[in-house]
Amino acid sequence: MDEAFDAVVLAGGRARRMAGADKPGLPVAGRSLAARVADAVRDAGRLIVVGPPRAELPHAIAVREDPPGAGPVPALRAGLAEVRAPWVALLAADLPFLRPRHVAALLNAARDAEGGGAVMVDDEGREQWLLGCWRAARLSAALADYRGASLRGLLGPLEPVRVFLTGPDAAGRRPPWYDCDTPDALARARRLLTDGEE
Repeated sequence: MDEAFDAVVLAGGRARRMAGADKPGLPVAGRSLAARVADAVRDAGRLIVVGPPRAELPHAIAVREDPPGAGPVPALRAGLAEVRAPWVALLAADLPFLRPRHVAALLNAARDAEGGGAVMVDDEGREQWLLGCWRAARLSAALADYRGASLRGLLGPLEPVRVFLTGPDAAGRRPPWYDCDTPDALARARRLLTDGEE
């Protein structure tokens, strides 16, 4: 990786399908979901967590969108204000299977392209807008003029490279885009990871 990057992790929201639980703080194999995502961006210059401060992430910069729970676009706006690097990884806080190699693949794809960044595409061909890497300046400029509420509406016009998994990850049961939006999804992640597993 030849240029620095920061990471913005969206860790707020109301977690309605999780009965209002602090979803990023829920443990999977002995680590919180937020801590697992932070591990995947351990090479980031700055880790910016949009949400309440987290004791397990003492090195993170915690910021809040206004008002809290307003949605991913205001959350991104709050997080991006703390970015100093030319590149930014934009991630959800509930991705238990995300690893540094996935972030590296996104960064490398973004740097090799002329667009605004790179976004991971899942096994059904859908862009995962909270699993991507972006040129910070292009993202900031797009946010300045954007009045919508959709991440797709904001990020799609930046013409990102679409990144598909290859190798064992492509056929595995633990893809990086797997998120824990429901109790059943969380339970499955816990079954697939054992305590202490990276």
